[in-house]
Amino acid sequence: MLTYAHWKQFVAQQRDLVAEVPRTFQRLQSIPEVMRLARETRVGITPHDVVFTRGTLKLLHYRRTTPATYAEPVLFCYALVNRPYILDLQPGKSIVQHYLDRGHEVYMIDWGVPVDEDRHLSLEHYVCGSLRDTVSYILREHGLKQLHLLGYCMGGTFATLLTALEPERTRTLTLLASPIDFAGRESLLNVWAAHPHFDVDAFVDAHGNCPATFLQACFLYIKPVQNILEKKLGFYEHMTEREFLVNYFALERWVNDNIAVAGETFRAFVKQLYQQNQLVRGQMMLHGMRVDLSRVACPLLLLTARHDHLVAPASTEGIRPHVSSRDIQSITVEAGHVGLVVSGKAQKCVWPQATQWLAERSRAVSARA
Repeated sequence: MLTYAHWKQFVAQQRDLVAEVPRTFQRLQSIPEVMRLARETRVGITPHDVVFTRGTLKLLHYRRTTPATYAEPVLFCYALVNRPYILDLQPGKSIVQHYLDRGHEVYMIDWGVPVDEDRHLSLEHYVCGSLRDTVSYILREHGLKQLHLLGYCMGGTFATLLTALEPERTRTLTLLASPIDFAGRESLLNVWAAHPHFDVDAFVDAHGNCPATFLQACFLYIKPVQNILEKKLGFYEHMTEREFLVNYFALERWVNDNIAVAGETFRAFVKQLYQQNQLVRGQMMLHGMRVDLSRVACPLLLLTARHDHLVAPASTEGIRPHVSSRDIQSITVEAGHVGLVVSGKAQKCVWPQATQWLAERSRAVSARA
């Protein structure tokens, strides 16, 4: 039976639909502008030069407009997954620019895209070969014995491995959402990668390199509602707002710019770290040398996000009991894995503190040997 309440609800729904018509037309009219912004949005905006290459690796040296204030340069070690320009995404959302503004010389590794022939490249190749050679090049160019290392995600794990093997060359180590202790199960990645659920040997033997599409699917389906539904609804609601669209397209370009990972490196990273947690157990071997975290004695800065769905804060903080460093500081923010880098909250709260921390542990240029 149709009651007055039903009729009232029906009228309210029709009124809402009528009110939505002008907004719908406005969105339709904005489509050409939306498409233009999608084409023209730029990423990786800070001027730089490629100063060193090794295989697919390129070392980017960012140009300064003024002389550096501090002697030791900063090397950003990015992950093998996705592209490194997330650290230099847009004006106002560039970690690179934060460190340049503070007075540092800044370098960043772009690992490049592995081809089928690179499937045999090992973890040793990246850490003991390419990363070590890059550090050697920078130190030689500046006539120094130490530099600052900053690693993001998997790149932080790489930076930690090299620092443990050659601690005398790292002045400070900054770990940005970097997995170190893989024992936790807060992240679905840890659950999915666990043995025997994931047979990484069969996977790599079948595919060679780990396909970019596989990695993209993993990241997408960790939070499917947010990544598939909520994101699209948010885009629809704000598609007439230029600033929102520029930010949206810049981040979407990076999110969907996945690259493959060399097969043998993927095999080793999953087996030795995700499945066996060898690093914190003191069992990890690289190039015939044991990776001993107790050799890490430099100042440590641990940057984490409370809502990180890829690398739980406990995984990064898990380095504390295993190192000899006495100078360890943590900064956390109410954000996710990517928000730690690009969110407005991180730009205001995290990076001014992080760059100040590094400045206080750097030598002035006048003190250069």
